[in-house]
Amino acid sequence: MKRSILKLSLILGVGLAAMSSTGCTTQGPYLGPLLFPIPVSPYHMKQKEDEFHDHERYDRAPVLPAIPPGAPHVALDPPSDDEVMRALERARPVQGGLPFLHEVQRNNVRIKKEKIADYVDPPRVMPLVGPVQLHHAHYKCTIYYTEIVRVGWPFPHTLRDEDTQEVIYIDHNHLHRVGNVQEDLPGPVGPTQMAL
Repeated sequence: MKRSILKLSLILGVGLAAMSSTGCTTQGPYLGPLLFPIPVSPYHMKQKEDEFHDHERYDRAPVLPAIPPGAPHVALDPPSDDEVMRALERARPVQGGLPFLHEVQRNNVRIKKEKIADYVDPPRVMPLVGPVQLHHAHYKCTIYYTEIVRVGWPFPHTLRDEDTQEVIYIDHNHLHRVGNVQEDLPGPVGPTQMAL
């Protein structure tokens, strides 16, 4: 008899624990209105994604090996089409129009890239990097495209500009390591202080 009562109470205890831990109950402190999720606007989500994309790909200055003596200094690759179109979008945005009221499109895009300057600054010491040379490369990017503007109110009409062109200037800067800033000093960077 005692055994069956012990089994029954154990089964009831496990069942009661299982029933109380399921469903929409909260465990922990009550947070009030902060308990419920708050929706985030797609505008802010896209803005943060674009900031991360630009920082990851275009906002960093790489540190490259030293330029060998007598060798020509050649800049890195020209700007990519994605970088040019993102710069154009920052200058003349077409995103965020009002559907059926005012929409802007770019079609038949052609991009022409020209290097207008390529030079290296004299060596200097930068904090957290060390002795480096800053290599500048300036590009002029001309974008040819067809711009279509659709207006839906008060009178629906479409404006088509076949010969739209924009000029965007993009700077690509990167760093080159430098051995001795002053060649008459020993060591990789110059003299080191000896501990006494």
